[in-house]
Amino acid sequence: MYDQPRANPSLAAMTFDQMLERVRYEGAYPTRERAEEAVRTVLAALGRQITGDERVDLAQCLPVEAALTLTAQIPDTEQLTGWGFVKDLAARTGGTPATARWDTGAVLAVVSRLAGPDLLARILHRLPGGYALLFGQAELRQPQPAA
Repeated sequence: MYDQPRANPSLAAMTFDQMLERVRYEGAYPTRERAEEAVRTVLAALGRQITGDERVDLAQCLPVEAALTLTAQIPDTEQLTGWGFVKDLAARTGGTPATARWDTGAVLAVVSRLAGPDLLARILHRLPGGYALLFGQAELRQPQPAA
């Protein structure tokens, strides 16, 4: 209804320790160290996919340690689909696609709450298909007309 930008209603500032505890809960990880490993690998992979203002805005929503992990990555020249993201993460960590998908879901569920709905919508608009599900959202893309 309004064309003016709205403030991004995200969660109040969260410390890195609080973020790790949330991810540990979401992923049912046995230790804080396992949750931290998931956070660092998933955010590094996400940092290779997100560019532009969305990258900067997301980094501002994250705790400093998480933001540094995200922004330390040089974006890839070719963006991966959501499934490609999971497969790439599995290959880089030496894990299975199932484990990589689990880690991605646990971390990005927390990231989506920190980002808030407006920023998350902008991020999903810029990424190829398949990421909405990784962030715990419905995939609501309009079909592209056939060429």
